[in-house]
Amino acid sequence: MTSETDPPNPSQIMHFGFEKNNTFAYLKYMHRISLLLLFIIFLTIGASAQRSSEIGLVGGGSYYIGELNPGTPFVHTKPAYGIFYRRNLNSRLALQLHGFRGTLKGDGGSSIILADPNLSFETKVTEIAAQFEVNFFDYFTGSQRNNISPYIFGGVGVFMFNPKNSANQELKLLHTEGQGTIGGPKQYKLTQLCFPFGIGMKYSISRFIGLGMEWGMRKTTTDYIDDISGTDPTTGMQRGNSKNNDWYSFALINISFKFRMFEKERCLDQNNYRSPKNKSARN
Repeated sequence: MTSETDPPNPSQIMHFGFEKNNTFAYLKYMHRISLLLLFIIFLTIGASAQRSSEIGLVGGGSYYIGELNPGTPFVHTKPAYGIFYRRNLNSRLALQLHGFRGTLKGDGGSSIILADPNLSFETKVTEIAAQFEVNFFDYFTGSQRNNISPYIFGGVGVFMFNPKNSANQELKLLHTEGQGTIGGPKQYKLTQLCFPFGIGMKYSISRFIGLGMEWGMRKTTTDYIDDISGTDPTTGMQRGNSKNNDWYSFALINISFKFRMFEKERCLDQNNYRSPKNKSARN
């Protein structure tokens, strides 16, 4: 037994924080701020003639945030990979289309909130999305002057998932104990919307090749990535918070290859490398 004066143990503190939705509230706040910044910067950036396209490959890791991991980054991180196409609209703004694939995993045995070894899942996740990227500085691949910039991004997409247990059985169909919904089994869609947002860094290493890294969260429209939502109807135990949808994340490194089709690229570096004699003659 504990008295009212005894300090709370770590699990009580974490449980209180989860009930207060601190982590999810913070993520939702950052998502809204990112979208607002993207909108404001999009309206204030002037267009330039610097347009090009890039294709690239990505590799890194993926993890999930939900009832079995209420807020700790990179828990049970699994390999992720993908491809993307980027259209550079000007030196500050780009549009990216991508297809990413990763693995999400959760384990009740390592969860402070739902410390139940019977609660576990793993799922492949395939994401197809479009996102706007806003560079903090002028940047384009191939530049010697504007060759590095941090950026923020935000967008919308769809993702496919199918949670399974340790025996590789589909939880969506089995609804194993503690991984159902209020009132019993309920079918849910395995294709859902997602809203990626995050930060990254771009660096040009040659005329046609760029490197980058980014870390982004995905706000989703489902609470069933882990197949947990609501209250266990047999025990009455709270198994999750159906008001908070699950999230997932990609942390990736990429390499891109620039190409141009049917258009001439204006070199933004030319004024920087013109000799003083040529500059005076031009003036």
